[in-house]
Amino acid sequence: MAGPRHEKQQGELAESVVKIKRCSAVVKGGRRFSFAALVVVGDNKGKVGWGYGKANEVPPSVEKARKEAMRSLVSVPLEAGGTIPHVVKGRYGAAQVILVPASEGTGVIAGMAVRAVCEAAGIHNILTKSFGSSNPVPLVKATIEALKSLRPKSEIERLRGVTLS
Repeated sequence: MAGPRHEKQQGELAESVVKIKRCSAVVKGGRRFSFAALVVVGDNKGKVGWGYGKANEVPPSVEKARKEAMRSLVSVPLEAGGTIPHVVKGRYGAAQVILVPASEGTGVIAGMAVRAVCEAAGIHNILTKSFGSSNPVPLVKATIEALKSLRPKSEIERLRGVTLS
């Protein structure tokens, strides 16, 4: 079901529904439909999480996915200007994502799934490229894996024993 993302503010966390899939099973009386929802939540200040929920109707599946996303929050180091500290690659299954920091005013250059994760994390300027699978579920997972592997500039300076400009 390709359509506009639904965004809701829940307390301090912003929620966006990335994808809703409809599945049907053929039974004796006809078809039985079920729904699966992929939801990304974030506080726009460096915390982001994702969830996947399945139910017989859309609202319960979105609620299940939102609850799972709240439990899977990870922290993302952000630079001044709303970008990431360095280039990073993320991979999950057949999906691969490259995230490149961008200068002020660039915006979020990304597809639907990667954009939802970046916006929920509070990243305002970034360039992205995805390779392999275009399925939103592995793309979201690959993006989160990439964001988890980011290290702030201060940590890199400490580990190397130098100061970076």
